[in-house]
Amino acid sequence: MPPLPAPPCTTADVCTATRSAIVAGTVTGNHLLDVEGYSRTKELFPNGTYTNSLPFAVGGRSWHISYYPNGRNPGSADFVSIFLGLEVDQICAEPVAARVQFSLLDRAGKPVPAHSLHALFHSTDGFGFGFPKFIKRADLENSEHLKDDRFTIRCDITIAKKLRKEWRRASSSRFVDVPPSDLHKQLGDLLASKEGADVTFHVAGETFQAHRSVLASRLPVFRAELFGPMTEGGAAAVVVIDDMDGQAFRALLEFVYTDALPEDMTREEEAVMCQHLLVTADRYGMERLKLVCEDRLCRHVTVGSAATILALAEQHRCHGLKEACFQFLESPAVLNAVAGAEGFEHLARSCPSVVKDLIFKITDC
Repeated sequence: MPPLPAPPCTTADVCTATRSAIVAGTVTGNHLLDVEGYSRTKELFPNGTYTNSLPFAVGGRSWHISYYPNGRNPGSADFVSIFLGLEVDQICAEPVAARVQFSLLDRAGKPVPAHSLHALFHSTDGFGFGFPKFIKRADLENSEHLKDDRFTIRCDITIAKKLRKEWRRASSSRFVDVPPSDLHKQLGDLLASKEGADVTFHVAGETFQAHRSVLASRLPVFRAELFGPMTEGGAAAVVVIDDMDGQAFRALLEFVYTDALPEDMTREEEAVMCQHLLVTADRYGMERLKLVCEDRLCRHVTVGSAATILALAEQHRCHGLKEACFQFLESPAVLNAVAGAEGFEHLARSCPSVVKDLIFKITDC
């Protein structure tokens, strides 16, 4: 006799329901290759010869584009060939698979559909991947996309992240919808209104008003000064800050009240602001602000900023940011470019051990 099916849960039963997910995410990035002096490149690089772009980072790996103005082989002698490769020093890294698309851009910077090609890249297949017949030279030279002897190719790379497994809420049914907390908005409004403010800060010629109780709870280093004998009896406190500019202090206050950085910053402004605030957060013991700035700065490591950010990471014990800089500098070509940029001499003088560690890490790879 077959077993009976399990009955549904009743109010007297203990009913357990669980749910999990397998999440397959991706990392994407792109690089623009400008070819200027196209006619001259045809003279310099005959069929089968090429020149590489500067290395660029996507998904923690260092890549380059190989440009063949007269084709990669005899069969593509009438074409421009484009290939993607990993930097040679990446041979010690684990294999990587990526979806790659090369696109010729029009004068507005948009991909030309007829000249956009994509395929899968596997590092185990060798160091080069691409399209020997990317575009016929005659088609390029007769098109409006070649102007003033220059054109641009865009390379988009999408790399699959490692699978992530996580628990999920088992049931989507809810009897009450609880809105998310808006405490940060209310405190931000309180700061903006200055209602009940009982402390004044003088910073680089600017004046800021705030609330001692809020600041003391978030900035213990100020507690003694804000609630000391000089402020007893309801007297308003006055604090002078000599080592910050007004914009950085305004962002610091906003974070104290809302637990978030300003949202109206450009990318360049964010990079500069996070460097200032990281130093301030370390000085005032604001660990969360320090981590937020460290995380943001990991996305701003470039040839021009790498040396300055690496020195900052070393001086303020930001291990994750230091590793991000080391990863960016893994390629000898990138390291050489950074060594010639502003800030590297300061790094070598102030943090000589970091430069030694960096060189050892690269040569060890």
